[in-house]
Amino acid sequence: MTAIDVTKPNKTDVNFGADEAAMTRYKEDGTARALAMDNRGPVRFTADGKLDPAILESYWRHGFYIFENFVGEEELEDIAKDVAEIQNRAPVTKDAPVDKQGRPALGAGLKGRTYRMVKPLSDPLGGTEEFYGRHPVKMLEPDAPADAPDYVMHVLAGPLQHSDACLRLYGHPHLLAIAEAINGPDFTPFNEAVWVKEPFLGGSVAWHQDGWTHWDDPALDEGTHGFNSMMQLYGCDAANGLWVVPGSHRHGKLDVTTLRDADGTDRLPNAVPFICNPGDMAITNRQAVHGSFANTSPNIRVTINAGFHRRKSVFGVRSGGVHNEVTTYDDAYIRHRSRLVQYGIDARRQRFPNEAPYAYTPLVGTAENYHWNAAAKADIRDYNLHDIGI
Repeated sequence: MTAIDVTKPNKTDVNFGADEAAMTRYKEDGTARALAMDNRGPVRFTADGKLDPAILESYWRHGFYIFENFVGEEELEDIAKDVAEIQNRAPVTKDAPVDKQGRPALGAGLKGRTYRMVKPLSDPLGGTEEFYGRHPVKMLEPDAPADAPDYVMHVLAGPLQHSDACLRLYGHPHLLAIAEAINGPDFTPFNEAVWVKEPFLGGSVAWHQDGWTHWDDPALDEGTHGFNSMMQLYGCDAANGLWVVPGSHRHGKLDVTTLRDADGTDRLPNAVPFICNPGDMAITNRQAVHGSFANTSPNIRVTINAGFHRRKSVFGVRSGGVHNEVTTYDDAYIRHRSRLVQYGIDARRQRFPNEAPYAYTPLVGTAENYHWNAAAKADIRDYNLHDIGI
């Protein structure tokens, strides 16, 4: 598989801190508990094409599920090639207009966010008021290697306009069937991203619950703020992967600071890590408490992320400020953003013609309007300005 270009300092240059032994035990214990759970396996459907009810029951009970061997080798190679180009075309440093070869950085000239760069091994959000202050706990920030760059890539936003392979994954019939099973046939998009955690350098994501619009809604339930899908290109483990507190999605808005261990560290005692092989697809409820540690391991993590909402959670809602400008999500807005689903379906049909495509109910009968070609690529330029964040 094509590997992306990453800087790899010497492991001996990384300061793991005096807490290394405790952190090692924490990762080992979390891994054992994660692998003992009943929320992983291949995707399964009933005779009438519905997601296996046992999978749904496990997802709703734990707040996440791992679909093993979701993406095959041929498609993984396609995605790896595109991710390599995304990484190679990243700004040479934060806010730079050019990449390390002096070419215009990918996304130059776009209005929407493209790359988010962070200082190596840093926590850019924990303890700040950014993103509605939903990351209240600062994560441990290990000392970066002496030869580390000033900034490393953390996230690429709006990847469907930059990668046909990511767009085709977005149109995967099993992924969209999962979205239908969880959010109903009229599900809507949320947003998409490519997350990169470089070896010995990748930043952390402080513990948080996603969502900010519906916590006080009397109709709030465990699925109100949708879910995220996360395909793991190279796999992930306790050192570089996402951690989730099982069942936390069922208890409304929580005070993350009260979940810390007795020593007040950033190691939430009930959390478990995603343990995935290349091509596994994890899904997690956005209301679950989740986060990730700085990547002091020698293994890269690349996650292709796509989120989905219930239509009733977004229709008529005035929101924004994180993934998009503040606006009201009316019929026209939702339909316009949902065209990315249809483009993904058609792009996938062209690459995998023997695969039965998904039929997206809100746009059934309009496939001829969403043929993936050069005009369509121009049409989705800056599409992530119309993400649906709640």
